Amino acid sequence: VQLQASGGGLVQAGGSLRLSCVASGLTSDRFLLAWFRQAPGKGRTFVATVGLRGGTTLYADSAKGRFTISADNTKTMVYLQMDSLKPEDTAIYYCAAGTQWRTSEKWYDYWGQGTQVTVSS
Repeated sequence: VQLQASGGGLVQAGGSLRLSCVASGLTSDRFLLAWFRQAPGKGRTFVATVGLRGGTTLYADSAKGRFTISADNTKTMVYLQMDSLKPEDTAIYYCAAGTQWRTSEKWYDYWGQGTQVTVSS
């Protein structure tokens, strides 16, 4: 399984970005595709996840109402639409694949390389 994230960049507070992640090698729709982020000097934290079977989603409180996760089963891609961005959203964003509805990174088996998101005030 390989994951490739893209779409990061520099944006002003209040702006939007759309992250994309293409997943290859997933052989089952039982997988979940998730986004995590790691701010400077901090650990990696859960942002959102979506199930490939049925499209059920789960969000961190910090993402609710501002971020939208979606998956395209045909292409095995996951997107993270981020609106109303804040400086505290600045982080490296990682996509990940797993099979458990968990928010801890230890439950996710496969990881992409990360994409930098910087939000200026």
